Amino acid sequence: MNQIQLYLDIAVFSILGLMSLFAFGYAIERWLYLRRVDVGRFQNEERLTVDLTRHLIVLSSVGANAPYVGLLGTVLGILLTFYRIGESGTMDTESIMLGLALALKATAAGIAVAIPSIVFFNGLMRRVEVLTLEWKGERKEEGVHAAAV
Repeated sequence: MNQIQLYLDIAVFSILGLMSLFAFGYAIERWLYLRRVDVGRFQNEERLTVDLTRHLIVLSSVGANAPYVGLLGTVLGILLTFYRIGESGTMDTESIMLGLALALKATAAGIAVAIPSIVFFNGLMRRVEVLTLEWKGERKEEGVHAAAV
């Protein structure tokens, strides 16, 4: 139990930090790509969709799973708090509240990682939708010009 107590915060916050790093990195990469992409070079909608949505799964996965990583840290922190109470044999309110408060920081960190990931994901998906509609509009205009000739 002492090993878990020693490495719990380090493990949970390292995992959340890594998730945050991946989410932020891919969000920047996708944002830069979606700013400069030329939708006119795509011949079909499927290829366009594949290229525009590449790596967005990372953002949605981080947003969906970061709260659970934080929750796991909280559950383990609470478990350790109860273990220490049982080991000491006393019901000290101060140690209980301190242990629970420290355990809850993992959930807060998980939520703090998830919210920006979901915001980035939603913003990038909106940009993908706009670019896809622009591509469809260009294709319709090409069809109208071809029919007129």
